[in-house]
Amino acid sequence: MTRVFIAVFDGLQPANVTPQVMPNLYKLAQEGVTFAAHHCVFPSVTRINGTSMVTGRYPGNHGIAANSVVMRDFDPYRPFSVLEPTLKEVAAKLGEVLLAPTLADILHRYGQEYIAVGTGTSGNAYMHNPNAHRSGGATIHPDFTLPYSLYDQIIGRFGPWPEDSVPNTERLVYGKRVLTEYVQPERDPAVSLIWFSEPDHSHHRHGVGHAVSNGAIHDADQQFGEILGWLERMGRAEDTDILVISDHGYATIGGVVNVGEVIKEAGFPEGDRPGGVYAAHNGGSVLFYAHNKDAGVTDKLTVWLMAQPWCGAVTASDAAAGIPGTLPAHVVGNEGTRAPDLAMSFRWDSRPNENGFLGISYATGAAPGRGQHGGMSKHEMNNVLFARGPHFKRGLVTRVPSGNVDLTPTILHLLGLDPGVPLDGRPLLEALKDGPAPEEVHWEREVHSAERPFHGGVYRQEIALSQVGSTAYIDYGQRLTE
Repeated sequence: MTRVFIAVFDGLQPANVTPQVMPNLYKLAQEGVTFAAHHCVFPSVTRINGTSMVTGRYPGNHGIAANSVVMRDFDPYRPFSVLEPTLKEVAAKLGEVLLAPTLADILHRYGQEYIAVGTGTSGNAYMHNPNAHRSGGATIHPDFTLPYSLYDQIIGRFGPWPEDSVPNTERLVYGKRVLTEYVQPERDPAVSLIWFSEPDHSHHRHGVGHAVSNGAIHDADQQFGEILGWLERMGRAEDTDILVISDHGYATIGGVVNVGEVIKEAGFPEGDRPGGVYAAHNGGSVLFYAHNKDAGVTDKLTVWLMAQPWCGAVTASDAAAGIPGTLPAHVVGNEGTRAPDLAMSFRWDSRPNENGFLGISYATGAAPGRGQHGGMSKHEMNNVLFARGPHFKRGLVTRVPSGNVDLTPTILHLLGLDPGVPLDGRPLLEALKDGPAPEEVHWEREVHSAERPFHGGVYRQEIALSQVGSTAYIDYGQRLTE
């Protein structure tokens, strides 16, 4: 029997994986496969990327546009943070939260289970198996479980979850216990996952490369190592494929812009009024929703944004198609029924922070020097993926582009299951023992560009993609220096 185990380190960058800071993950990478050109989806925030991992779909196709959104099919005048309490309301009103089936839904058709243990946000955990009440499996989180009836059983057995903290080590330890004392030995699902909330917690509070952040990463790696040890002791290492992934990379805040307040000062009212706009803040990016999808308002906002020095790449949905200077949302996989009218990534550069980690960007909040993500910088779009197990090659570093959207297709291939539904990602065959060599995989790069004159200058942007077959990965999006 083939099993798949996934470990997610929230916000882990390739540069964090060193033998000093992460000895267990570093060793696994040396023994297995390193995907050196791995990508997240845009915006580079957690809940959208977690959803792409478990659906194999681009954001426009699974319906979660970011961490903070407006879902017009739910309530066109209610911006909200994608967290479990509100998602429960969405499910009650619409019947389905997502526009695509999850890995759990697909496995259920074959009589198999997916169980996720999450120590991060409730919204990300919820998305891993929103239909657990009918698809089986489970999600286990400090605030709730899916199905909800499981929560009292977990608390009764393991006690209350520790308080959320920075570093969040105590919660990581608790999550590891639930995985190795309940999920793996008793439920024995085909696919299991643990989501470590570090280093994201510490990067946001202290910055990338800070001593506290490095300590948090080391603690998370220790828990990961204990899980690997459990698999060895139980004799499961030989039939378990292990995938280690992060949801996004990171940048350091160089400047803060409260875009929602700034556009009000520029004369745009709230989005529930004619001529108004909602600005959904997502760290290194902002999503904009014009009142009643008013194309004239969206164009006016676009011209204003492009005149701001902090404005980076800008994409427009079909509802705002043809606005000069923008690039289509479908280029970055964000076109769909829940797409924002505009999505803006802040401007960025590749200067190092005080700890030597590259990538400086504007952000919607927090403070300069702290860690941030959400934008389309190459530092935020480049995250990690490693694999080791009976199906994977050994000692391989592949530079064939890959992405979070490939996780579900690859898992289904490992299990020998037909997804039975459309997927945007691809199985990473070049990493498998019976797959092609990486150099045999054809891929190419393409650059999309646009420009628009405005009073006082010309706005120019480009978005670079890597493409393997029909699957595209965002390398970066940036405003070009004038």
